[in-house]
Amino acid sequence: MDKIIDNPVYSHIIKLNDRKSIVISGIKKIISFDDKEFNLESIMGNIIIKGENLEMVKLDTIEGNVSIKGKVNSFSYTDIRAKEDSLIAKLFK
Repeated sequence: MDKIIDNPVYSHIIKLNDRKSIVISGIKKIISFDDKEFNLESIMGNIIIKGENLEMVKLDTIEGNVSIKGKVNSFSYTDIRAKEDSLIAKLFK
């Protein structure tokens, strides 16, 4: 699933409540998701959320907010921009 959120958002906030729910603002795109993993593109880089019984509760495409419930085991940022820059730099050496 590839859902693009058009409205630019200027703040990025993550609220994790007791590892049972997570609300994230500043989401630009939902790359993929299932009950074990969400892959999101935020204004601060890609975010991977891993857990169990994950389920999207709310998606606000105007504000760029996503609300997910389930057991959150981890979330991490991946910076794909750095990889793209290094690839371009390698091409022009």
